[in-house]
Amino acid sequence: MGTAAGEAAYFHRGSLFWFTVIALSMGYYTWVVFWPQSIPYQSLGPLGPLTQYLVDHHQTLTRKGYWLAWLIHVGESLYAMVLCKYKGISNGRAQLLWFLQTFLFGIASLSILIAYRPKRQKQT
Repeated sequence: MGTAAGEAAYFHRGSLFWFTVIALSMGYYTWVVFWPQSIPYQSLGPLGPLTQYLVDHHQTLTRKGYWLAWLIHVGESLYAMVLCKYKGISNGRAQLLWFLQTFLFGIASLSILIAYRPKRQKQT
């Protein structure tokens, strides 16, 4: 019975490496979309001219891409809730953690949940 209870509350934090990469990328993207005038383009190496070009020539596309990225994260979070139910994760706290982690870090979190294989009870 301890195993079933553990599976109902299954949660696994993702890789710190991927969470850092995603957090820095989304933070930079937020900076580009909302405060492009404050970016020190000349100090960013090859990323500077690329960012400046996107801001100067494709600002609408950049803004729409930003909101699309967050919309995708919302979709992934909702799918994580469906997967929790399908995989027998019924603990409310575990479901909330999966939702929040997937909302913030997207596929880096969702892939862990997709790969999770709960043990099936043998029928006698």
